[in-house]
Amino acid sequence: MASKKEELNFEQLMEKLEDITNKLEKEQLSLDDSVKLFEEGIELSKKCNLKLEEAEKKITVLINENDEIKEENFITEE
Repeated sequence: MASKKEELNFEQLMEKLEDITNKLEKEQLSLDDSVKLFEEGIELSKKCNLKLEEAEKKITVLINENDEIKEENFITEE
């Protein structure tokens, strides 16, 4: 497991979030424990969202057009 100084990657964050979700759904927890897990889940969700936003910014395609560099957002087809 990563140390506190070592930042978790997106997949690790999602795994922790999934673990919390499973605990909240399947375990009989006190209200206090449920709220603590929920708060932790919200924080993990925020971190996941930031990682996704960072990735979206990095997925910018540079196109060389007439000796100029033009940036276009990478959009996937649905």
